Amino acid sequence: MNMGSFSAHASARQWSTDQVPASGRLDYWVGAICEAFLEMDCSSRDASAFEGRLISVEVGALSFNQVEASTQDVFRTLASISRGACHPFYLITQRETAWHVRQGGHRAGLRPGDAVLVDSARTYELHFPESVEVMSIQLPRSWVGEWLTRVDSALPRVALRDRGWGRALSGLSLQFAHDPLSALGYPPDLLTDQLGAMLAAAIEPSSAASRPATLDLVGRARRFVQATLGQSGLTAQCVALELGVSVRTLHRAFAAQSTSFALDLRRLRLAHAAQLLAQPRLAGVTVAELGRRSGFADGSHFVREFQRHFGVTPARWRRQRLAH
Repeated sequence: MNMGSFSAHASARQWSTDQVPASGRLDYWVGAICEAFLEMDCSSRDASAFEGRLISVEVGALSFNQVEASTQDVFRTLASISRGACHPFYLITQRETAWHVRQGGHRAGLRPGDAVLVDSARTYELHFPESVEVMSIQLPRSWVGEWLTRVDSALPRVALRDRGWGRALSGLSLQFAHDPLSALGYPPDLLTDQLGAMLAAAIEPSSAASRPATLDLVGRARRFVQATLGQSGLTAQCVALELGVSVRTLHRAFAAQSTSFALDLRRLRLAHAAQLLAQPRLAGVTVAELGRRSGFADGSHFVREFQRHFGVTPARWRRQRLAH
């Protein structure tokens, strides 16, 4: 079946029932969600007047999927699981109406803004009694394993919109639910690390007993990063190897401090670049070169990141500092 998908952006795909005859819309929609996500069954009491629209945006290893459609019930069955080669997780947040998930014999009722982590390796049911206005973020199992201590769970895991780090996770998910293409405005490593940190903090809050060790690990990581800021290829994997810990342990240590490795690395690099730009002895060195010395391999990327963080371009920052 021709799904009618097309590229609205280099990293985006879209499906819509707008041009499909009413009698074939639900069948088209089932094919669309199977192509965009994975094999599932879907029914709707509004089958005769069904409407649906789906935009899928890829950022790094993750996929951000905005779904707007008529009322429906979605089922992931044992048969569809057995035919699949990969079984990602989905972080799902509904914008406007209440809905519920069934998985592992448990029913989780969800309000607008609540986020739920669902495992596609297990059967589940998603019930939307009024309408669908969700952001469903596809997360590879290996990626989830970097952030969560316990990857497998028979039950859906809920992050409440008004409790702890669930507030931040809900806010970020709802931002992309309104405008999925805005995900493309973030550096991929920064966005994926920020989302992972929020997910870990919301789903598996750190215990008070672990805080001293966490603080020590974050401090050691920051000292190592500051000593190697000029290396453009510096990654969480490199730092974890140097410190003798797993990547997941490093990521969770930063998440416990309400930040992420990528966010912290970006902050340290920008602070270092700002210091270099303010030094009179380096006035003859180009902005791009000072960005390179701070770990930014691409000059234009450095300028964009600097302006986003400080509100002015590196060149203007330099002029303002050297004028005093």
